[in-house]
Amino acid sequence: MVSANRIIAVIDPDSAPVKRLVTDGRADGNLIDATYGRKTRSVIIMDTKQIVLASVQPETISARIDEEEK
Repeated sequence: MVSANRIIAVIDPDSAPVKRLVTDGRADGNLIDATYGRKTRSVIIMDTKQIVLASVQPETISARIDEEEK
């Protein structure tokens, strides 16, 4: 579970800059892999400089955050 108040961005993991960000986060020890062995479908950037890998689509995460804010 991730605190919605701490999320800066939810992005697709397929671009080269995002892949570099994930690689750098892994090297720095700031990467949290929450995919449970499934395919990474979104990368969540936190304000604490942590990077969270999720197996849920970015659109789904956005919808859940919007739903919770209502």
